[in-house]
Amino acid sequence: MQFSTLFAVVSLATAVVASPAPVTASVISDAELEHWLATTDAELTFIGGRPDLTPLAKRSAQSTTVTYCNKRVGSICGGTCTVYTGGATCLSAPNTACLASTRDIGFCDQAGCNGDCEAFSQCGTQMGSGFCATPGTVSILVSSL
Repeated sequence: MQFSTLFAVVSLATAVVASPAPVTASVISDAELEHWLATTDAELTFIGGRPDLTPLAKRSAQSTTVTYCNKRVGSICGGTCTVYTGGATCLSAPNTACLASTRDIGFCDQAGCNGDCEAFSQCGTQMGSGFCATPGTVSILVSSL
């Protein structure tokens, strides 16, 4: 009886220690995004205008800023990048290699926000500066939630 109880405790402890923790990405803060925008050498295109990320700027509670780029080198996201600021939409984003966002978003492998879509918060390969590697992304779902 003692052996089976010890075996059960050791098995449970091994399962808890051996189980990988889910990988979660966090949204990029306004300060992190502002720093990245100010220091990147990426070619930037703004949709919805350049975001005003200063602490006193008026922003809609439903506004999201998404930055998505076509090149990834190690943990660096760059190349040609698009910065979208606005509400709920489906962004056409062919050739996206990496992205960051101020709110949780979805990224999909087909146009029109169809196909297999993943949540940014469940990023499989986190990169520096709050970015997530997203090879194969063709569209991005921005929610109003």
